[in-house]
Amino acid sequence: MTPLPETETETIDFAEDTSNLPVDPLDELPDEVEMPFFDHLEELRRRIFYSLIAVVVGIVGCFLVVKPLVRLLEIPAQGIKFLQLAPGEYFFVSLKVAGYSGLVLSSPVILYQIIQFVLPGLTRRERRLLAPIVFGSSILFLGGLVFAYLLLIPAALQFFVKYGADVVEQLWSIEKYFEFILLLLFSTGLAFQIPVIQLLLSKLGIVSSQQMLNGWRLVIMLSMILGAVLTPSTDPLTQSLLAGAVLALYFGGVGLVKLTEK
Repeated sequence: MTPLPETETETIDFAEDTSNLPVDPLDELPDEVEMPFFDHLEELRRRIFYSLIAVVVGIVGCFLVVKPLVRLLEIPAQGIKFLQLAPGEYFFVSLKVAGYSGLVLSSPVILYQIIQFVLPGLTRRERRLLAPIVFGSSILFLGGLVFAYLLLIPAALQFFVKYGADVVEQLWSIEKYFEFILLLLFSTGLAFQIPVIQLLLSKLGIVSSQQMLNGWRLVIMLSMILGAVLTPSTDPLTQSLLAGAVLALYFGGVGLVKLTEK
């Protein structure tokens, strides 16, 4: 029998050695269960259905108490008289307020359904990151809403009131006002997700904390652009406040990434 060449024998031995290497337990799938493709689709349909039910329940519940919500959102515009300039304008404002509020209230259920759908495909290492990321993202979003409500919206409104106080009487359309503040609230909440995105990029090995620091000039420029794009008003004070918050969140995220790298 003709012996195998030396090079082929080495290749076979190398393959056998690599197959016996130990696997890191953190990279294993603890619930590795094979599921047919159509079962995945059925589960996705069920998760979406549960999420939609939660959204509908949240919107209907908020619509039942929409008047207190409207009064709460009118507080930053102290001294301003609101007008209904067209039939049904306040009704559609009520629907928008109930819709945004219901979406916020139902977000925990939506997050839960998303987590339950993707959880079987996550390794132990990835599952360890899931809870802090979800918790941090929720806290930052709520922090963005509070920041916009207490600082950004009053600053923008005061700018517009004082700018034309000696020329025009302040009678505002209620629909335009709520379009302004709802957009500002939710754009600020989304902007506050920057540290979460930084942590994800770091854990995926895409960007390090040092690389984030090296791009500080670009970050400053982008924060000013982001402040101008996300704020529905054109006043420099509101844009500067949001840009400053974005910068603080970014460098805070760099510090968090640096701590987790150790």
